[in-house]
Amino acid sequence: MRIAASAALYFVIVFGAGMLLGPMRVLWLEPRMGPFVAVPCEAPFVLAAGSGTLGSASSEIGPDPVTLVLMGVGAITLRQLADLVVGSVLRGISPANQLAQFTRPEGQVYAALLIAFAIMPLLLNHEQPPS
Repeated sequence: MRIAASAALYFVIVFGAGMLLGPMRVLWLEPRMGPFVAVPCEAPFVLAAGSGTLGSASSEIGPDPVTLVLMGVGAITLRQLADLVVGSVLRGISPANQLAQFTRPEGQVYAALLIAFAIMPLLLNHEQPPS
């Protein structure tokens, strides 16, 4: 249960940052710079939100690598489900079209960011195991 709560907290903070930054990317950056440039412009801010959240999100589960990976997998699962809902409801993009976006260069950059989001709990865990 602690893993699920940690994954949910991690997801909520990062998804919230994405919901704040996404409209700026879509409405302001993409028309001026194109989607391939706009996605990496947004990425550092979303990654910073994720890394800033990890201390509180992972504090309940400790430094165990398996637990941290499960937290990341849980958070990315929630993220993808939320992306599907938001894309369908707010933007009118079908799930098939959302998946097709991963075939474009900007979609591949986004996929790399999703992988980073999933493994960040493991990579940024600075807590030392007891000796």
